[in-house]
Amino acid sequence: MIERHIVPQPPLPDSRYAAARLAVAVLLMTVGTGGMYFVPVVLPAIQAEFGVTRAAASLPYALLMIGFGPGALLMGRLMDRASLTIPLLVGAASLALGFVLAAHATALWAFSAIHGVFIGFLGCAATFSPLLADTSLWWTKRRGIAVAVCASGNFLGGAIWPPIVQRLVEAHGWRDTYTVLGIASAVAVLGLAGLMRGRAPLARVHAGAAADQDHEKPFGLGVPTALALLMVAGVACCVAMAMPQVHIVAYCGDLGYGPARGARMLSLMLGCGILSRLACGALSDRIGGVRTLLLGSGMQCIALSLFLPFQSLPSLYVISALFGFAQGGIVPAYTIVVRENFPAAGIGTHIGAVMMCTMFGMAGGSWMSGKLLDVTGSYHAAFWNGIAWNVLNFSIVLFLLLRLRKPPERRTREAARMVDNALSAETA
Repeated sequence: MIERHIVPQPPLPDSRYAAARLAVAVLLMTVGTGGMYFVPVVLPAIQAEFGVTRAAASLPYALLMIGFGPGALLMGRLMDRASLTIPLLVGAASLALGFVLAAHATALWAFSAIHGVFIGFLGCAATFSPLLADTSLWWTKRRGIAVAVCASGNFLGGAIWPPIVQRLVEAHGWRDTYTVLGIASAVAVLGLAGLMRGRAPLARVHAGAAADQDHEKPFGLGVPTALALLMVAGVACCVAMAMPQVHIVAYCGDLGYGPARGARMLSLMLGCGILSRLACGALSDRIGGVRTLLLGSGMQCIALSLFLPFQSLPSLYVISALFGFAQGGIVPAYTIVVRENFPAAGIGTHIGAVMMCTMFGMAGGSWMSGKLLDVTGSYHAAFWNGIAWNVLNFSIVLFLLLRLRKPPERRTREAARMVDNALSAETA
């Protein structure tokens, strides 16, 4: 009797397994990048304890984002060469070590350096660009909304963590809060990482198709030129984005409303950012990533400008919500732009490079806003600084849009057809 051995087929893109994997990615993003939102909440306490200026108190966040930048590139390359699990394991260990060390720091320079190396470079970065890149390789027909759902985990953490951190700080102090949340975050990431084993089938397909795609020029430009423009755009949009996100808690304190209301505004802002990311993800499946990015940039500039004439408590809540809805879809839109227009080979590296620059923008915007406050005595100049950088971002994205050759829906259909044919041949 001849035994028949059934070879199990690997999970396919756009499948139930891909959806389950996406759900785990959202949880990982929510927990793993939560450290980005700890510092804005504890900023007033840090300034008071170390007796420094607002610009100096913003340094830990700035270094976290500076470290996050090259960390995103490194972790993206690591995912390309090994697997998603390796960056996640590195991230879990680094988050635990980083937050515990920060909780015992006795000088601002040590506190800041720990945020830059362990929490930013090796910690949060491990659960950001690798997850975005991995998700983009598991979806073809609904890639935009899938990437947006994954990226929404970052803002979900922003909506959940600030009120929790604020209450813990008030009850137990920021040092004990850092220790508990750091260890809890690391344990959660470590547990979830085991559910993300396996390499996306599209990674194999794209490896074979990379030679043909390398001849394409994104936006009619060379790959290095097009990537450089997106990297500059990433810096510019996030300098503008950093002003309200990082300083809203301190800004409310300066206006006399107290840090607790500022933490609630930050939570509202990032909660609305979740809705924005989902809406922009669905929109990008229809009109493409570049158009979605341009729309988000324009809306962010308008919302940012509203902070200048309105300073009452009700208006700040409304503007915070509007700003969150405006800017939420911008960062994940870069992932869609790269997937639609760049060679698929090295997708983790390309996305990581752009994400690196968005983090540099957040770091620079955080520090610039604090410095302008120290120099001028108010946040007025900081808002204008953010608006100017936002205009630069809008101009670059508009330039790229004018150079698009194929409509986005045609590129999506062609990509889906190529993947279907390749997977059919692979499983035949």
